[in-house]
Amino acid sequence: MTIGEFLGPDAVVSSQRASDKAQLLRELAQRAGRALMIDPQVIVGALQTREALGSTGVGQGIALPHAKIAGLQQMFGLFARLQRPVEFDAIDGRPVDLVFLLLVPDRPGNEGLTALASVARQLRDGDVVNQLRAAPTSAELYQTLVTPLPSDAASGPS
Repeated sequence: MTIGEFLGPDAVVSSQRASDKAQLLRELAQRAGRALMIDPQVIVGALQTREALGSTGVGQGIALPHAKIAGLQQMFGLFARLQRPVEFDAIDGRPVDLVFLLLVPDRPGNEGLTALASVARQLRDGDVVNQLRAAPTSAELYQTLVTPLPSDAASGPS
């Protein structure tokens, strides 16, 4: 599975503002809600429920908030680079400045895990992360996110 299957060019934000984790999740839920025509409160509630299980701040300034959403027909990704890092209770204690929101349909199967693994693999690559932090435009952020890593390209589509 490729990130381009669930992340569109219009779902990349190059300069998101937020003062803290709660506001960041609300802002991302607002954006996702508008794009999906779903009540943002439903999204915020699902994200908060997931965060209560443990922070999705995976370290190195990166967070991967994700949730299953009832009624959602297909997976939806939203990437945001923050203007200023925010505390996110990440596993390494570092504030977060790169956030990939993933919303998945609430149905049986492991498509959500497969998508999350695709995002995590891309964001574990130091060169990708450096490019994301340096990219001047949303279009360049998008290209960086959807360009397969050399090891992924060699293995072909999944």
